[in-house]
Amino acid sequence: MAFPENLQFIRAQAGVTQEQLAEQLEVSRQSVSRWEGGQSFPEMDTLLRICDLYDVNLDTLLRGSVEESRVEDTARYDQFMSRFARRMAISIGGIIAGAGLCPLLDTLGVPEMLISAAMLLTVTICVVVIVATGIQFENFRRRYPVIADFYSQEKKDAFHQTFVWYITGGVGTILFGVTLLMLFSSVFPEQEPYESYGASLFLLMIAGAVTSFVYAGINNEKYEIWKYNRNNNPTPEAKRRLNLIGAIQGAMMTLVTAVYVGLGLSMNLWRTTWWIFAVAGILCGVVSIVLDPYKGKD
Repeated sequence: MAFPENLQFIRAQAGVTQEQLAEQLEVSRQSVSRWEGGQSFPEMDTLLRICDLYDVNLDTLLRGSVEESRVEDTARYDQFMSRFARRMAISIGGIIAGAGLCPLLDTLGVPEMLISAAMLLTVTICVVVIVATGIQFENFRRRYPVIADFYSQEKKDAFHQTFVWYITGGVGTILFGVTLLMLFSSVFPEQEPYESYGASLFLLMIAGAVTSFVYAGINNEKYEIWKYNRNNNPTPEAKRRLNLIGAIQGAMMTLVTAVYVGLGLSMNLWRTTWWIFAVAGILCGVVSIVLDPYKGKD
């Protein structure tokens, strides 16, 4: 495979157009088109910049086959992303599960101070894990800005079959929880400790459903390597949009955590204000959709 074919391959793997590659290399789109057509050849400093941007060896780029050199997951991308999905899903679900256990602990006679301390500890651990996992993800992206698509179509299809069950299972769990809560209210009197039992059971089921949604969603993104490569090598305009999205979402989650902890410490509302995390998550999703620099292009 010669240089023109290698350049076309790595550009396609990164999910960028000729115009985007030209912006990254600070050349014209016509220059990229001529390189890929074998009509001209880039200068040495441009070749070295391509190697740095797309993590490819110069000799392989010029005389070898980039496609054959990337048949293995040398960056251990699959292992890292699977661990990332587990940690994020368990941490987000853990906050809701912690809120679900509070009414149950209260009915068991645990002092309110201990319940509040346990909830605060749970939130602290989950938030620390989320932040640390996010930092690790950013470090991984900087170290491996481009990943070869080593997944076979059979493996992608197999996951998509599993993905359906993760989503429908989560939806089914929520609907079952609502039904169970209604039956619980009709069978038992609307008084303590039955109301607390019902609320705890429902929140724990919601926690399981949310964990399933987050885990499935991140793993689904894992298989879209072209999107990972594109987001790591954005155009200047897309980069500004992505930075704005990250700043807004980070500020939003920080504010929500501060409000939750403040209300919990000052008014002992640990058990009733957990829902603000769900609202913040939805708002973060809205921000991503509204400001998505690739809206309409996927």
